[in-house]
Amino acid sequence: MSKIICGIQQLGIGVPDVEKIWSWYRKNFGMNVKVFSEAADAPLMIDYTGNKVQSRTATLALNMNGGGGFEIWQYTSRNTEKPSFTPQLGDFGIFIGKIKSRDVEKSYRYYQKNQCNLLSNIEKTPEGKKHFLISDPNGNYFEIVEGLDWFFSEQNASFTGGVSGAVIGVSNIEKALKLYRDILNYDIVVYDVTDTFSVYQSLPSGSQKVRRVLLRHSQIRKGPFAQMLGSTEIELIQSLEPEKHRNIFENRFWGDWGFIHLCFDVRNMDDLQKELSENGFPFTVDSGSTFDMGEASGRFAYVEDSDGTLIEFVETHKVPIMKKWNWYLNLKNRNPEKHLPKWMLKFMGMNKVK
Repeated sequence: MSKIICGIQQLGIGVPDVEKIWSWYRKNFGMNVKVFSEAADAPLMIDYTGNKVQSRTATLALNMNGGGGFEIWQYTSRNTEKPSFTPQLGDFGIFIGKIKSRDVEKSYRYYQKNQCNLLSNIEKTPEGKKHFLISDPNGNYFEIVEGLDWFFSEQNASFTGGVSGAVIGVSNIEKALKLYRDILNYDIVVYDVTDTFSVYQSLPSGSQKVRRVLLRHSQIRKGPFAQMLGSTEIELIQSLEPEKHRNIFENRFWGDWGFIHLCFDVRNMDDLQKELSENGFPFTVDSGSTFDMGEASGRFAYVEDSDGTLIEFVETHKVPIMKKWNWYLNLKNRNPEKHLPKWMLKFMGMNKVK
């Protein structure tokens, strides 16, 4: 067997108050389906948490229109630390989360009406598609983009689905492609431009000259949750003024304020581990077997990209479908390439939180 990249499962977000920001994400991004919520220690992440076991609470939330979810993560053993400097475009790490919209203009008007912190007007990408920027109450940047595909046709006030990708700062795009293109299979270059004119001008140092490469995958994703997670894209940003840039998580812990990781849902983890290791991306964290997350379980692992940005992989073993009926799905013995039926996944929508 060979590894299967099913899609972006979630974008990890370190926050100071899970319940407060999740309420905002439910209202403005439709992230209202709770997959799990758990408070526990995080001993396996000790290399990224100051060589000390830290406690945390984590909630995984989805939008049933499709797209990746949010893993909203809060320290309970220490304060959640902000960066000591203002991260700027081209700094190394996950800088922007991409959220897909059915109608970019209607989404924009919704955020205007609700007095959200809009950072730009509606503009056109180098591909010619509409997009704009918004920040959440914690100052995290999100790009609202035209959705590539949809899982269900549920309407929500902001016309959005879930996570459809991320903008990641790197020091060298050619080096970064060894992971994102060659292993994660983002093999289509949608555009490769040197650009100073875009919605990014509204961000710190957004007027500097950068190289932007937008990647998508040519193959339809396989796996149990692939239809729900949908098509995704990765935009790599390389500053052409590299002396100015640093790692967004410099002198901080994983789990601190901001985008802490990008997580991919995968099957055949052993084959993925072998391919990653052979190409210079060894697992830095590996749960090794089934890791219990309370209401869900699976194997998880992390690698670092060429600039130390954390990429997580999760092979789901058990997931709640309908909690009040005690209905949990065991995926271990299922065909790893086959999609789960939509009717089954639709029941997950009954786990909504208002």
